[in-house]
Amino acid sequence: MSLHTPSPGATTLAPPTQAELLDFVRRTAADRDLVASLPLDPEGRTWVRLDGPGGSEAWLIGWPPGTGTGWHDHAESVGAFLTAAGELTEHSLAARLPTDGWKTLELSEDVDRERKLSAGRGRAFGRHHVHEVLNESPTEHAVSVHAYYPPLPQIRRYSRTGPVLRLESVERPEDWQ
Repeated sequence: MSLHTPSPGATTLAPPTQAELLDFVRRTAADRDLVASLPLDPEGRTWVRLDGPGGSEAWLIGWPPGTGTGWHDHAESVGAFLTAAGELTEHSLAARLPTDGWKTLELSEDVDRERKLSAGRGRAFGRHHVHEVLNESPTEHAVSVHAYYPPLPQIRRYSRTGPVLRLESVERPEDWQ
């Protein structure tokens, strides 16, 4: 399934901004038929790739109760995501981490942020944004829309134990497509 929604009045080849990605995910999440068409699995996340604006990569993702992404970043990509149904929780770090050359960092006490994102709520983020997204509901699915530019070159996955963040792996597009 693919969705192409050009930005109104778009005539330039400039890459989409974080605000434009957020506008795209907001408009896409408002498409009730599209959101309802996503097959939901009671055990694992489901997803459909969408055509995002300006060559961005976009996804419609279904989240069964109790599922999450684990700690990760999107490398050099900027992005946005928005909850289309249900509620998601985002835990993020309000600190810019070094991009290369480390395996373990001890985080300061004031870097943790938590956002509850009910249907219609979302956010944009910059490069190297480290977060995890969770559906903490014990009974309800959630659905969200995500967009990234440039298309994801890699995702770095982390483990977190208290203040210690450890780089565990680096995934490339061929690992998740």
